[in-house]
Amino acid sequence: MIRPILKMGDPLLLRIARPVVDLADPKLRKLIADMHDTMAAANGVGLAAPQIGVELRVMVFGFDDNPRYPNEPPVPKTTLINPQVDILTDETDEGWEGCLSIPGLRGSVPRSTHIRYRGIGEDGRELVREARSFHARVVQHELDHLNGVLYPQRIADMTKFGFIDALFPDSDLAALETDR
Repeated sequence: MIRPILKMGDPLLLRIARPVVDLADPKLRKLIADMHDTMAAANGVGLAAPQIGVELRVMVFGFDDNPRYPNEPPVPKTTLINPQVDILTDETDEGWEGCLSIPGLRGSVPRSTHIRYRGIGEDGRELVREARSFHARVVQHELDHLNGVLYPQRIADMTKFGFIDALFPDSDLAALETDR
């Protein structure tokens, strides 16, 4: 089921999500399925449970190709419950980010370029992976949602934040970010 995505300004997006306690809860399976459906319907590369109004530490992410990020390589389709991230380098990279909760806008955000993430996968087993570049950026962005942080709070240079059609007037991206 496709669920409505909360938008920036909703106080729920600024709260720290609670850990999942009961991995066998059938409502958790439904939540994960709904998150995947919602992310796909919105052409998202990731989605955190708080974005659909659920204060649990659950995120989904991944794509083979994505029209909102046409130049980025695939990221494995992943469900992560109670995630943790370890930063593996001091190196950061500035990159353009958007957000399903902030349609029509993009900002240049510094993120660590190499991380390890861990948590519980959809199958109930521990999942541990290393990620670099855009894959690492996506995981850090979704983890921020679980911690009540939106990407504009991470922008170092506010001249690199604005509406897609103003920042990238010759791109087709603005049409993909219509108000949901």
